[in-house]
Amino acid sequence: MQTMLRELRLFLTAVQFFTRLPVPAWVGHSAQQLEQAARYLPLVGAAVGVIAAALLWLSAQVLPLSLAVGLSMVGGILVTGAFHEDGLSDFADGMGGGHTKEKALAIMKDSRVGAYGVIALVLVLLLKFEALVALCREHSLVIAAAALIAAHAVSRLMAASIMLTQHYVREDDRARAKPAIQQLSHFSFAIALLTAIATLVILFAAGAKVTAIFAAAAAAILMRAYLAWRLKKRLGGYTGDCLGAVQQLSELAFYLGLLAAI
Repeated sequence: MQTMLRELRLFLTAVQFFTRLPVPAWVGHSAQQLEQAARYLPLVGAAVGVIAAALLWLSAQVLPLSLAVGLSMVGGILVTGAFHEDGLSDFADGMGGGHTKEKALAIMKDSRVGAYGVIALVLVLLLKFEALVALCREHSLVIAAAALIAAHAVSRLMAASIMLTQHYVREDDRARAKPAIQQLSHFSFAIALLTAIATLVILFAAGAKVTAIFAAAAAAILMRAYLAWRLKKRLGGYTGDCLGAVQQLSELAFYLGLLAAI
């Protein structure tokens, strides 16, 4: 019973940090809790995906498909407070404008959004929108809804895997996200992996072909591998903004892989 309560507390801690959803006061907050809660990042992603999928399904009953997709994306962004989108824009600014590790990290820390960040954010959101509309029109609303759940979970697994294989490089101990993004344990990663696999089973149950699911997962893994290589080469590790970029770009890759093979 105590173990179940502890894990529930960790999950709700992850919900508290990675989304804007309210959690009970008894959950509390500590650096140790936050560090261990990272194992539930894909489960939080699945929850965000469920909300987005529900919005897609309900909106599609009364609105044109493109508007339904747009509303589902807006819903997902509102639930997370654009947490990962903000990371993507900062990452793009830093990697695009910083010619040294120190300069790139300084730019990422700057709250202002530059041209690279705006362009990256607009392109990624537009491509995700087009991919989801295509999934709805060319295949089915059910598959598109299940893809939202799986993509949100798998993309967060890709971000978690960076925490397993690389080191946090920002030396500022005041960084808000630092406790949540220290190096992940193998046990925590195993929990994250099982969660992501469960969402792929949901996608299969929705009617997606096994080959399409493998293609989607492979696309996300390839995107993660490329970004991990870039991070190691340019920064020697990762920051919270880098994890946001990995999540966003892996999510996009998942949709594109699924769409290409379905």
